[in-house]
Amino acid sequence: MELRMYTREDAAGVREMLLDMHESVHDGGSDRFRARERFAWFVDRWSGKESWSCVIGFDEGEPAGFAYGAAFGRGGWWKGSERPASIPPMESVFALSELLVVEKWRKTGLSDALHEALVDSRGDDVATLLVDVTHPKVLALYESWGYTKVDEQKPFEDSPVFAVMVKRLVGLP
Repeated sequence: MELRMYTREDAAGVREMLLDMHESVHDGGSDRFRARERFAWFVDRWSGKESWSCVIGFDEGEPAGFAYGAAFGRGGWWKGSERPASIPPMESVFALSELLVVEKWRKTGLSDALHEALVDSRGDDVATLLVDVTHPKVLALYESWGYTKVDEQKPFEDSPVFAVMVKRLVGLP
């Protein structure tokens, strides 16, 4: 598996690939929150951030999965949730917005490889992500990677309820 890193400057060039992979996983579902058009809005919003970074895994040239996100601004946090007191405002927080593996490559370790490549490339103090609370296996996977659930929130009217998870990447100064 080849992992390639991308930045905001590369976003337009990988946009359709991200949308296509997402659609291949969520195609045919009735969940409007996971529809291609809705996901495109998220891709555009996140990839427009200066700190956006993305890693895509390729198997013999075929895209197999991706992870992307961006750092919150100083003191920033997820819409609809309070920043935990355990994360001081001066600490940098990387928000992992999306991690997706195409069906064919699931249970191969790709999700872990994508996560590590992306989060480790950043140099932030803390990583955070949202997980649909109706997916306990995904919650357990992130817990096995060192994340802790700190809250629940529903950031959009059409979104599911998410567990807010946090992982300290470096110790406090």
